Amino acid sequence: MATASTVFVDTNVLVYADDAREDDKRPIARAWLEKLWLERRGRTSQQVLNEYYAVATRKLAANVTRGDARAEVRRYQHWQPWAVDHQTVETAWALEARFGISWWDSLMVAAALHQGCEWLLTEDLQHDQRIDGLRIVNPFLVDPAVLDQPPPEPAAKP
Repeated sequence: MATASTVFVDTNVLVYADDAREDDKRPIARAWLEKLWLERRGRTSQQVLNEYYAVATRKLAANVTRGDARAEVRRYQHWQPWAVDHQTVETAWALEARFGISWWDSLMVAAALHQGCEWLLTEDLQHDQRIDGLRIVNPFLVDPAVLDQPPPEPAAKP
């Protein structure tokens, strides 16, 4: 049996899952995260978890306590979050130059690539874009069942 492809999750998906003000996006984010937990396919980075904690304790403070946010960060440690190191920074610089994406998004993509992820869930990059075999998916445009399709083919090198 083939191993299920791994999915890197951006901060915005984690935040929407806890944001009671997001009636449309909250259930979708939760459905994606539930699938990833059940299938043990989720991955993220320390950068994403740091951003999640900052946003959750600042913008979601009415519904998410600091203790709740800490518990979520601890829970996502099971996803083996990638720590930014020198090689990740080098990869991010190359991605920033090649694709013209922001520095923070470049770090996220680099972390996903270093973990061998085939998918990246975010609404901050172009939906269905391919970056070195990594497929960018806006989780609010497609159903989690898209993960049941065959893994994306690596992009052809020029």
